[in-house]
Amino acid sequence: MALLIDGYNLLFAAGIVGPIRGKRGGESSRQALLDFVVDHLPEREVKRTTIVFDAADAPPGLPRQFSHRGIDVRFAPRNTSADALLEELIERSPDPRRLTVVSSDHRVQRAARQRGAKFVDSDQWHAELRRVAAQAAAAVEELKPDHALSPAEVDAWLREFGGPNGRRRENP
Repeated sequence: MALLIDGYNLLFAAGIVGPIRGKRGGESSRQALLDFVVDHLPEREVKRTTIVFDAADAPPGLPRQFSHRGIDVRFAPRNTSADALLEELIERSPDPRRLTVVSSDHRVQRAARQRGAKFVDSDQWHAELRRVAAQAAAAVEELKPDHALSPAEVDAWLREFGGPNGRRRENP
């Protein structure tokens, strides 16, 4: 586990908060948060990420632990808190120096500090993810040509790579 996230803490810091009450509870907000994290982390980090939520808002019938697109998702046992489970996971970490804890909760940050783990406030971590995503999008946009291809250029590329009117060249 390289990344340990306080789920509801990040959910509120990120502003991904839908209706919390009712039969479905915060399920849509949790789902949006999980998708946001998966979509913004490198694949190798997704597989090393655990997000912890309090059980009070867990949907009925949902297991205490499951995988969402590669992220380990856990709900704290009833009558305890996500903070307590986060502290337990920090304590059990075999190499806490390689662990980053995302939480604005000072209790969780203290537990991370005591074990030598890195920690970052949820709002700062969320802002950094968004900043990196914006930079990547800008870099892709910069690579796009600033003009449309001419018909001759299109024909040349079709001949090069094959297409409806061209055969692929074997050796250029």
